[in-house]
Amino acid sequence: MSLKFFDKLSQNFIEILNDKDDYNVIIYVENKEKSFTAYSNILKFRSSYFRRELENIQSNENNIKIIIKPSISAQIFNVILQYIYGGIVDLENTETGFIFDLMLIANEFELEELTNELETLFIETKGSWLRTHFSLIYHSIFSRNNFKKLENFCNDIVVKYPSLIFDADDFTSLEESALVSLLKRDDLQIEEVKIWDYVIKWGIAQTTTLPTNLEEWSKENFLTLKITLQQCLPHIRYFHLSSIEVVDKIKPYKKIIDKQLWEDINQHLLIPDRPVKSTILPPRSVLVIELPPRAEEPRESFPLIISEEPRESFSTIITEKHAAEISTWIDRNTTAYTLTNIPYKFELILRGTRDGFAPQTFWNICHGYDCTVVLVKVSGTDEIIGGYNPLAWDNSNIDDNEWMETKDSFIFSLKNGNIENSILSRVKQSQYAIQNMSKYSQKYYGPHFIDFFMWTNESNFTLDNESFCKSYGYGNIYEKPIRSSRSSAYFSIINYEVFKIVKKTI
Repeated sequence: MSLKFFDKLSQNFIEILNDKDDYNVIIYVENKEKSFTAYSNILKFRSSYFRRELENIQSNENNIKIIIKPSISAQIFNVILQYIYGGIVDLENTETGFIFDLMLIANEFELEELTNELETLFIETKGSWLRTHFSLIYHSIFSRNNFKKLENFCNDIVVKYPSLIFDADDFTSLEESALVSLLKRDDLQIEEVKIWDYVIKWGIAQTTTLPTNLEEWSKENFLTLKITLQQCLPHIRYFHLSSIEVVDKIKPYKKIIDKQLWEDINQHLLIPDRPVKSTILPPRSVLVIELPPRAEEPRESFPLIISEEPRESFSTIITEKHAAEISTWIDRNTTAYTLTNIPYKFELILRGTRDGFAPQTFWNICHGYDCTVVLVKVSGTDEIIGGYNPLAWDNSNIDDNEWMETKDSFIFSLKNGNIENSILSRVKQSQYAIQNMSKYSQKYYGPHFIDFFMWTNESNFTLDNESFCKSYGYGNIYEKPIRSSRSSAYFSIINYEVFKIVKKTI
């Protein structure tokens, strides 16, 4: 048994920070107009950045080490020191732009815990601000390459609205890592030949010594461009270009392409069924997007543009890829559905952020619906978990909870962010697959898959961490746990959605 007293400990360390005696470090910020005192041992043990800095700085005649950070504001550095000493970051009544700058500085000082928390905070609660300042965010996070969750969040937007980046005035200043991350996406919504044009444009812009006229290029010029684009070229889907596109667009730059690849491209155009030595990447799943009719002049503001969701952007939690995977599980297919052959429509019934998070809301809205998928976004993580119920939800039970038998229900977690693999867990005790709750229990319980259910004692699923998902050993009713064994069985949520699964008509 151990007793923990972190609140008092934190308070005492904050008092040490405010005590100006015995300090041995001075940090100057805001062009050296402001200064802070600190203790080297605390800085070193809390931040590997400060450990390296202090080891490389000689003390002055007063045995004080001086650190100068002229571009950091005193307000932000004060928050950083409060975190380093006391583990407290007060963001009450703080502007979102300040929080973003704080996240960047925390990353600079290698405060991983704080950086990760702020990154998650932005994705879960500051989505509107991120979209409004999209270009700034996009360039900032990829220039540092430490914000994987934000990178995924932004790229999920860019693949649907590529003009935000590819047609922007500052496109050619895009970080290479950002461009490559987009080229890797199968769902990037641009024709392949246009992607090639953008890649060439970006590559040429990185090398100002190249002649303007392509006919004047030397062998060395082509080699320079090839080296510049060496991380990008492998992600072009050459074998899905037409013969005209190859002749008009690729051939003028064939010297930047490996000889074997160029031979294989030409062979594929002439004899498409004959195997080639080069790797053939799958075609991109470019969707036919229909936007709602505009009543007025075209709108150019990004926040307004992204509010005009294409039909396929049906969910705030999952992507079309996730829908294809869930559809594959529903049909028990051994071959996964692709974005182009998903046989089901996901018709939204309930969304927590729209309809509310009270348990009774679920039973009122979803009563009578069968073939439904429940999706839950877990607070503080990248986790998306859920379940499929082929039977009808029923809110008419007066006194007792009712077991529902089916062999076709399943629970799952989805690949997302830091979650590297999806997990499918089918029911193994079919007589206990689903539970329709009694009138009394509907005050506390939402959808109930036995080994995974939503529950709250606060009449709001987002206000406590009482929802449950078996996360250790093997489940009793379903085949296996769908959360990491390191995760607590209990969790809180930030959003959930329920969809009716409807077979598409041809």
